[in-house]
Amino acid sequence: MSGSLLAVQNVSKRFGATLVLDDVSLDIGETEFLTILGESGSGKTTLLRIIAGFEHADSGEINMRGVRIDSLPANKRNVNTVFQHYALFPHLNVFENVAYGLRAKHVLAAEIQSRVSDVLAQMKMTDFAKRRPAQLSGGQQQRVALARALVNRPALLLLDEPLSALDATLRVHMQLELKALQRDTRIAFVFVTHDQEEAMTLSDRIAVVRQGRIEQLDTPRNIYNLPRTAYIASFIGRANLLPAGAVTYAVKPESIRLVSPSSAAADGARRLNGTVRKTIFAGASELLEVDCGDGLLLNVRVPSGSGYESAVVLEIPPDKLIPVQ
Repeated sequence: MSGSLLAVQNVSKRFGATLVLDDVSLDIGETEFLTILGESGSGKTTLLRIIAGFEHADSGEINMRGVRIDSLPANKRNVNTVFQHYALFPHLNVFENVAYGLRAKHVLAAEIQSRVSDVLAQMKMTDFAKRRPAQLSGGQQQRVALARALVNRPALLLLDEPLSALDATLRVHMQLELKALQRDTRIAFVFVTHDQEEAMTLSDRIAVVRQGRIEQLDTPRNIYNLPRTAYIASFIGRANLLPAGAVTYAVKPESIRLVSPSSAAADGARRLNGTVRKTIFAGASELLEVDCGDGLLLNVRVPSGSGYESAVVLEIPPDKLIPVQ
């Protein structure tokens, strides 16, 4: 990531009496893949639409490379958007769908031919140029939507849950393609999703949005390993919350070990006796729900095939206890 491309500063937005965005600020780097992650109703799509120019903030401002753009209409910003529903023109073939924006800008025919051909080759869609959207698979339609956005050579590409309509296998494949495309084009991507795993896979940084505010903006590794709040700890990758007086600690299921009752405890480790109440098979691992008494239920992840009885002893290393707010 080199330099700041876009700065969102103190943006707030209401719909009627409902505060949807509350004093949101973030910077997006020139070649960054930034994901806005949040639950339904968190404000993530509204933030994307304000950046795109489809909604206007009640307060705050947006600057691109030092120039204020929030007063500009959407078509005057160097930004393109790929929506969840690709909105391809059904009566136009692939080539004409991709060329549509350039024709609207009165770009010369020869340049249209060159730019559309180049981007279709980049998206591996050259052989499908004469097909209509109804003749394409979901993944191919997504490539056309991406090509239509990229052909305009935007400084910033916004993606509003573009993979959500795909089946699970194709979705994973397209995640890899999308990340490779962003790396090759070196265009900044802002990607909106509610899928934590998708965000962790794709992003240079993640902005977790909760109730209209950014709860944490950080790298995927830091958000997973060093959550700042109990909400982040529970929302990203599942975590156990252990109250300890004035402090609450988060601990990941994979950080808790099953140990022999007769073994010596590691220095500073916390040990708990428990009973396995539920087991969830997850391929290479199993997730155990362990009742430790006094209402404390802990999730513990162990390798599949691990030998254990219903009564277990848990050990939590001290360096795996993460203080959260």
